[in-house]
Amino acid sequence: MAKLDIVTYPNLLLVNKSESVLNITEDTRKLIQNMADTMYSFAGVGLAAIQVGIPKKIIIYDLIAQDNKKIFQALINPEIVEHHGVQTSEKEGCLSLPDLRTDVKRFKSVSVKGLNEEGEPVTIDAEGLLAVILQHEIEHLNGILLVDKISALRRNIYKRKTLKNLKRK
Repeated sequence: MAKLDIVTYPNLLLVNKSESVLNITEDTRKLIQNMADTMYSFAGVGLAAIQVGIPKKIIIYDLIAQDNKKIFQALINPEIVEHHGVQTSEKEGCLSLPDLRTDVKRFKSVSVKGLNEEGEPVTIDAEGLLAVILQHEIEHLNGILLVDKISALRRNIYKRKTLKNLKRK
């Protein structure tokens, strides 16, 4: 398939809310496969469609990609319907925010409802790393970024550094 470009901070597209997918078409499935190719090429474990410039409620993830077993899952129109507990995601990163790693408080477990690629309803009960990935990617669909989870001082430093790097290019 094809590797897509990752939209990076401070691109304002990332702060927009994504739209629900009304019909799952062959183009939707092709986008999902291209997202997977993109995620794997950047050694990611999750990706939201908005991160490749498509404001649709689609996420993909793969917990075991590090073992060269590429078996990703796609969720269309995902939403967290239940959550429990608190955990700290240590050194969480994001493909759209290069060079940013931070600890983030996340729910320890989540129940997520959505559709699979065939349009069938699915519910995923997740804990640990999978819960973190699902929360992170669903936040992307709602225009919430990892940079929103850090202190104002750290956010300003990251923004200045990013803008300075963009001017050099």
